Order: sequence, then structure tokens, then C-alpha cells
Amino acid sequence: MSRQLKPRKRIFAIIVQVILLVLVLCLIVWVIFGGNMNSQAVKSVESLVDKQANIEKNFQLDGHDIDNPNIILNPYGNSPLTALVIFKTTNQVAPTIVVHGEDSLTTFSHTFSKSTNHYLPIYGLYANSDNLVTISYQDGGQVVTKDLTISTDPLPDDLAIPTDVIANKGQLTNDLYFFTPSSQGYAVAYDVNGDVRWYLSQQATWEINRLQNGHLLISTERLVNTPYYTTGLYEMDLLGKVYVEYSLPGGYHHDYFEMPSGNLLVASNDFDNEHGTVEDVVVELDRNTGDIVKTFDLKDILPTDQGQSENWSSYDWFHNNSVWYDQQNNIIILSGRHQDAVIAINYSSGELEWIIGDPTNWDEEYQKYFFTPIGDDFEWQWSQHAAMVTPEGYIFILDNGNNKSKVKDNYIPADQSYTRGVMYQIDTDNMTIQQVWQYGKERGSEFYSPYISDVDYIDNNHYIVHSGGIVRVDGKPSNQPAGLSDSDNIELLSDTVELINNQVVFEIKLPTNTYRVEKMNPYSDAEFKLEKAKQLGSLGETRPTEISQSLIFTSHQPDDNYNQYDIKLSQEDDRLVVQGQFKRGQEINIILRRGLSNRIYNLRVSKRPYTAMCVDLWSEDEVRDGIAVTKYINSSGLKGRYCIYIEIDGQIYNTGQYVKFD
Repeated sequence: MSRQLKPRKRIFAIIVQVILLVLVLCLIVWVIFGGNMNSQAVKSVESLVDKQANIEKNFQLDGHDIDNPNIILNPYGNSPLTALVIFKTTNQVAPTIVVHGEDSLTTFSHTFSKSTNHYLPIYGLYANSDNLVTISYQDGGQVVTKDLTISTDPLPDDLAIPTDVIANKGQLTNDLYFFTPSSQGYAVAYDVNGDVRWYLSQQATWEINRLQNGHLLISTERLVNTPYYTTGLYEMDLLGKVYVEYSLPGGYHHDYFEMPSGNLLVASNDFDNEHGTVEDVVVELDRNTGDIVKTFDLKDILPTDQGQSENWSSYDWFHNNSVWYDQQNNIIILSGRHQDAVIAINYSSGELEWIIGDPTNWDEEYQKYFFTPIGDDFEWQWSQHAAMVTPEGYIFILDNGNNKSKVKDNYIPADQSYTRGVMYQIDTDNMTIQQVWQYGKERGSEFYSPYISDVDYIDNNHYIVHSGGIVRVDGKPSNQPAGLSDSDNIELLSDTVELINNQVVFEIKLPTNTYRVEKMNPYSDAEFKLEKAKQLGSLGETRPTEISQSLIFTSHQPDDNYNQYDIKLSQEDDRLVVQGQFKRGQEINIILRRGLSNRIYNLRVSKRPYTAMCVDLWSEDEVRDGIAVTKYINSSGLKGRYCIYIEIDGQIYNTGQYVKFD
């Protein structure tokens, strides 16, 4: 009998071993796949760089000559009033294009380099029109001319059309006035007649200017943090083609400056600093690598609790809104709106050199950095923007004029205030300051912008003063930015004045608020190139709140409770994006699980009172069911496949999705 049991015991032992092996394999699979073997990849979002690389595959050259050119309207899908004309010639020729306007000041022409393969960007088309464009070139002894008609679509309904334009055309050139929005809207260019001749359909804000190489530099359309900090900058042409995308860990806001070396000084942030402050860091970006080669942290240079203006807060104590490098004196000039202070720091040492502004509310040890005013007509600047140095050595500032005092009892009301462009001459040996020019005081409160705005130096005695943030509530001037005004009866206005020898030669009024303006010709010496854009720099690593080593056995599948938060997951090429609508006080965590490791990221649910916002852009919106919030988890430091769980008030949900980083 016992002889018969031994084989059975062996079979039983084998069965047990197989079962254990299966259980171990199941456990391994559970660990690898996060408890969900049927999980799906998060929806991927194509980047602008990848999108344009795919678009360019369709730019056909073969089979197209001057009599049958390949005409592509809005070639990159983001610049509707542009076109690309493609054709071949047997011999090398240098084509000249003419984009015909209503008169000589609205007609644009440009001659391209010699080639046999021609990719000619066409800028400055009119909307909703059949535009006449002439191409001509000399081929041997023959002049070849071709007229093209390029038809365009109407403008978007929400694009601002000027309400008033004054132009002394005898003193103007055929340049365009490029505006960037103060909130969601369009970067747009108007000609001297007030007609729209270019706009960008993708979101772009802050500064827009031309680099030494002829390209534009403008913000990306992606956020790195609320309310308006973008991931970085695009170097692009007017066609909307990106040549380089620069990404920064602290994002970009307000302003940049191209150094003589070509490197970029960028207004940025350190979101991981222990004080939780913003808009108090400037970085130098290497143009060739995207690496940050120098950092200026204003918390190491200035006290954070002095010189407070009405809009000062502990987290946004300086609110830097402009960056300028003065090569002659090797200083960086910054504008701290919330201290009513324009400061200079030494580029080499990072030490404070001087401060322009009212010294009220500053400790004695800092009084030595302030200037003593001379002259009877002197006035300090308040909540200023766009500080720069002119070729004559003057400090040129947009003085917003908020309150005109640091003492609350002495505040000037909005209906008695004014915004102006002002130039100061400073003497750093004797620490004196003199006002040498201003425009705007004579315009009174009709020209008053409590936020944003700009000044530009065109030439000696030739300037632009841009009062871009005029806000009227119930018909009266307001001290609050548009996004913070608590009324349904709000009127917005942007008023831009160009002056030559103190005479207004151009003025354009828009029924909206605009951040900055630059006067530029649409064409530069930059040649269009078919090449894949470079992606330089990094968004940095997103630090997890916690890392734990454990299995997750208590997760739930998404149910009605989960679905009420309208959670959306997506993957960009450099990060995971998690969006949802939650209520204040809820505890929300995002868990990325790989193997036995759980990386836990807290999603903050609170609506910070952005009382000093310079623009009202993409802020956390109060919605009926909660606050719309977003968490960005950057790919830096992550590799492989991560299953995604979301913990809501202690209950863990398995989203059934995973994200994979290479």
C-alpha cells in the first residue's frame, strides 16, 4: 500500500511546485504591470516640433517651376496670413518678392539668396482677401516676372480690431507693430493703416522680438506652472516654423535679453526654493546647449520684505518683469514691480549696484544704493515695466504710476493717475538722478494702465510708449488688472503712441489689453530652412513628495466618485500631464508605480490669490464642481514603464493607464 502512495506524493509535490511557480509568476506580472495587465498607454500629444517635421514631408519641390509653383497657405498651421511658395529653376537666381498693400507703407518686398531650389516665405497677407504677390528674377539676360493670387480666410471673431488709428505717413516706415496679448489671445501685427497683416493662432505671450540671426523669440504655448509660467521659448520665423525650442526648469515669464555672446538672459523661477517665492530668479541660457550657465537669485541680493508696494506679497515680493544687459557697465537691469524698484546688479559678481525708486520703507543699510533726485520736474516711477538703457546712457522706463506713493494714506486714486514713458539720467559717482524726458502725464487718467505696458527706443528722439493695460470699471479708471476686476461692466483698452521729436506720428487703440509692442519689418536676413528643430535644455526633474516600496492591493477601478473629478491624463514628449477638477482641502496624490517602487506626487488643490498678476493667463479657474488644476511630472529622472494610480482622499484608484519614458 505504501509503495502505491509514494508516486502520488511525488505527483502532488510536483503539482504544488507548479502552483507555487504560477503564483510567483503571477506576482511578478502583478509587480511589473502594477496589478493591471490590460492597462493602456496614456494618450500621447504630438509636440509642435514633431508636428512640423511631419508637415515638411509634404513640401513638394519636384514638378514645380515658376509657372506652376507649389503655394502652401499657412504652411505650419499656426500663422494664417503667411504662405510658402516653392519652385525650381534651371539656373541659380535670386528671386525678389513683392507683397502688394494699399500703399507704399503697406507693401513689403524682399530679395532672397541665389539658388535653384526656392522656398520663399510670404509675409504680410491681408485676411479674407485675394492677395497679389509678384515674384521676379533675372535669369541670364531675361527678367522673369510672375503674379500670384493668394486667397486667405477671415480673421477669428475674437481677434482685436483697432478702434482708432492716427498715422502721419510722411514720417513712418513700412514696418509692422507686433503686439502680444495680456491673456489668452493672439500675438498679432498691424500695419500703419491698422490692418492685421500677421497673427499667430497658437497661444504666445510675453516679449516678442527679433534675434541677431533674424528669427523671432517668443514664449512656448505650454505651461510649466500656474498661473502663466511657460516651459520656455521658441526661436521661430513668421511662418510659425520653430528652429529651436528652449526649455527651463523654472520656466519663462515676462522678458528675456539676448547677450552679445548670443546667450539668453531669461526671467525665470526656482519652484523648489524653501520660501515658495516666484519671479525672483534670472538665468543665463547657453544658446548652443540650452544649459543654464549662470543664475541670479534675487533673494541673495535684496531683502524680500522692504520697499513694499500695494501689490507686494510674501511669495511674489519682487515680481521681476524686465531683463536688460548693459554691456558698457557690465550690469543687469531688472524691474521689480512690487518694490517700485529698478535695480542694477553686477553681471560678474551678482552684487547690487544701485536702485532707482522711492527709498521709503527701506532700511538704512540700503539707502546708499538709492539716488538723490535733482531738478524741479522730477517724479519717481511706480509699479514700472520694461526698464532699459538707451544708446545715450539714459534709463528708459514705463512708469505705470500706481498710487504714486508707498504710504497708503497718500495713495493717488486711479482717476487722478497717469502712465508715462520716462527717461532718467543717473550719476553713479554722486548718486544723483535727473528726469530728462517723459510722455504720458499730459494724457491724464485716460492713458493710465495699472499693469503690463511697454516702452521702445527706435532712434534718438524716436520712441514708442505703450499703455497696454487700461481698465475702466463702470466707466471709471481702475487700479486693478482686468482679470482681478469684480464687475461685469469692464472696458479694456490698449493705447500705443509713437513719437518723433515729441510729436505723435502714429497712434493705435485696441479694444483689449496687450502686454508689449515691437516695431519690426516682417522680413529679415534670416533664410528659410528645411530642417528639424532642435530641442535644447530641460524642464528638470519633478521631485516626488514620497517614494515608497510596497505593493498596492487596495486599489479601486474608476467609479462614479472618481469620474466626477473629470480626470484627464496625457503624455507630452517630456512629461506626464494630469488634469482634474477638485475642491479645496482635498488630498490628491498621483502615484507612478514601477516594480515595487511607488513615486508619489501631491497635487495641490488651492486657489492662490494672484492679487498681483501682471497678466490674466491660464490661471486656476474656479468652476462649478471645483478648481481646475494641473500637475506636470517631467520625464527627467524617470525611465521605463509606470502604472498610474490616483489617490483621492485616501482611496486609491487604478487608472488602467501607464506612461512610458525612454
